[in-house]
Amino acid sequence: MSDQSAAKPRGRILKWALWGAALVGVAAVLYIMAKASTKPAPEVNTGPKPAAEAAAGSVLEKFSRADGAGPPPDYLFRDADGKAMKIADLKGKVVVVNLWATWCAPCKIEMPTLAKLQADYAGKPVEVVAISIDKEPDVAEARAFIGQHPPLKFYSDADAKLPWQVKPAVAGMPTTIVYGKDGFERGRVAGEADWGAPDAKAVIDRILAEG
Repeated sequence: MSDQSAAKPRGRILKWALWGAALVGVAAVLYIMAKASTKPAPEVNTGPKPAAEAAAGSVLEKFSRADGAGPPPDYLFRDADGKAMKIADLKGKVVVVNLWATWCAPCKIEMPTLAKLQADYAGKPVEVVAISIDKEPDVAEARAFIGQHPPLKFYSDADAKLPWQVKPAVAGMPTTIVYGKDGFERGRVAGEADWGAPDAKAVIDRILAEG
């Protein structure tokens, strides 16, 4: 047999082998596409969720009195006009002190719910005091943010010392401390919560009723 005759069967075998490899490749691609189509699409993070969805836990679940809690510290912060004041200046009201900062995303998420709480108690002895601990370069931003959430008023502790003056000290932002009309702490919530929800009002109503 000549070399030319022997080459023909080898050529046909190579040709069929190449076709077989191509078919296997196509089948593999189709299989991968089919598997991918059965998986859920990845969740896209589009930014902070609405406060009603994002608030982590209810006020009623998270509200508790810290060991060693008592009256507020004798520490000065500033109101919107720059006047120095203390939490004790509001004695006679139920005072909801919220410690927050513009760099704290959960603080900003829950702020509309604190505004709703204040609006719900319009004309009653309940005062929501959201105190920014932003340093001086960021005070203007904090003031503008509170301005977007009426009827809240702007308060500032640009020295950022109030969280450590409270007894026991505040571990993180946001923290909300509720003082009774007698000026003593009734409890606090560490972390964000929905202060516009009915259970939050139940907590405030109970403290109001204590006289």
